Amino acid sequence: QLLNQKKMGEILYIRSIVESASKGLGSLPGDISFKFQPFILPLEDKLREMLSKPDIDFLFKNERVQAIPVNFLRGASYNAKVVISDESQNFTFKELTTLITRIGEFSKFIIIGDALQSDLNGKSGFRPMFNLFNNSESKKEGIFTFEFTKEDVKRSGVLKFILEKLESYGQIKPSETHT
Repeated sequence: QLLNQKKMGEILYIRSIVESASKGLGSLPGDISFKFQPFILPLEDKLREMLSKPDIDFLFKNERVQAIPVNFLRGASYNAKVVISDESQNFTFKELTTLITRIGEFSKFIIIGDALQSDLNGKSGFRPMFNLFNNSESKKEGIFTFEFTKEDVKRSGVLKFILEKLESYGQIKPSETHT
């Protein structure tokens, strides 16, 4: 909608190159766009839920949607862009600092993460950064934080069941939520 209304020039999709498996795939051949292709599959999946294939192809062909690894952000400044940072629980505090300090005029940053799913073995900066901006002072500046619970799950009923089982097993505390 923001692109159609010409309120934003493009969408930048930011992800970490941290893999979620215990063993990595190794180095992939090709240029950066080819290497990063597996990491943008979730973005393409969400775009398919909202747009037609020709619209998606148009956005990528005209570089209105771009995907960038978090470690390529230094020195950038983003004006009039929607920046969507996905799987941000796999960013260190320094990487999140690099990300949020790229914000320029008329930009909208959306930082998505689930602190329960970090693959950084205690080195995630997501929860500390979330907590830093989860206050009324930040809200007055236009920075909003949201936490979701299993009641907010839209993916499937079975996912709610899985979260309840994990909660009863002690993997998730009832007070913990997804951010």
